[in-house]
Amino acid sequence: MRKPLLSIAAVAAALTGCKMIAVATAPEISASAARTAQATQADALFWDRFHAGDYAAIPQVQEALQAAYLRDPGDVKTAAHIGWLHIWKLSERARMATVPASITDEASLSRKYFAQSIRLDPSDARLAGFYASATLAEAAIHRDAKQTRSGYYDMRAAIRAYPEFNLFTAGYVMSTAPRDSARFAEALRWQWENIEVCIGTRIDRADPDLKPYLHLATTTGPKRVCWNSAIAPHNFEGFFLNMGDMLVKSGDWRTAQILYRNATLSPDFSAWPYAQVLERRIVEAEANVAAFNALPPTGNDASGQGEPPADVAAGDHRLMIDTRFSCMGCHQSLRT
Repeated sequence: MRKPLLSIAAVAAALTGCKMIAVATAPEISASAARTAQATQADALFWDRFHAGDYAAIPQVQEALQAAYLRDPGDVKTAAHIGWLHIWKLSERARMATVPASITDEASLSRKYFAQSIRLDPSDARLAGFYASATLAEAAIHRDAKQTRSGYYDMRAAIRAYPEFNLFTAGYVMSTAPRDSARFAEALRWQWENIEVCIGTRIDRADPDLKPYLHLATTTGPKRVCWNSAIAPHNFEGFFLNMGDMLVKSGDWRTAQILYRNATLSPDFSAWPYAQVLERRIVEAEANVAAFNALPPTGNDASGQGEPPADVAAGDHRLMIDTRFSCMGCHQSLRT
């Protein structure tokens, strides 16, 4: 009676071995040597609508990028931009009149395309940070503790690979943790470390004035991501808007006011669509301690494209990551 069972076990083991060998010997996907004209055109549309803050154009941009990807799945930029588009749609869902339950699938799709872009270019540590962010977002949606831990350690690895970039990415995505949690404390510490990695010295945390370090601004090398660029025309301003919000959430609203004012030091501040938001943040910092520790909004308010709507310009009483300018705070410009 045991022989059939042994035979089944032997067959199962053999099939498992065959699967492992077949998968291990399959050719790796490789990055394309050249980009197609279709991919270049899709990228141009992506950046044009992204920098304009045109959330309503996401379906049009997605169609263009997806068509280019299907023609050439080896294009790392196309894969990464699809991942970014899904993150944008999810992050700024408060722009939607009604947020559908299916919006949560954007996290999974983003993770899929960032995973693909990393397979094509494992040397780009920015992609690793985005992948870890999408992993954490997806894990939170599904309440998957194992995936949360996996995403957390992926994020730590991304920080080691490119601290100037991923210290912010990590801190931003973890800014939603309860303010008395170890995760939030770590997220805030990463923001301080991000400043210090960028300026090359320890900053006075009681008076974090960036004016003495503005001469360090650069558009080349790894520290270029610390400042404004063509990709993120208001990266500097957005960084201090977010970090100020995080300090307000922690209860240290007076130091937050100093951090907020750093954003005004940017030579591009006058072209920043969210300057009025920041100015209101400074005035309302103490009152926002409670607001930023309240439950996040469900996102049932609509907004248009381009310039922020009147109620946003008047001041949005939400932590930056929960707002309609979660991505646009760094990437949208009035000069587009």
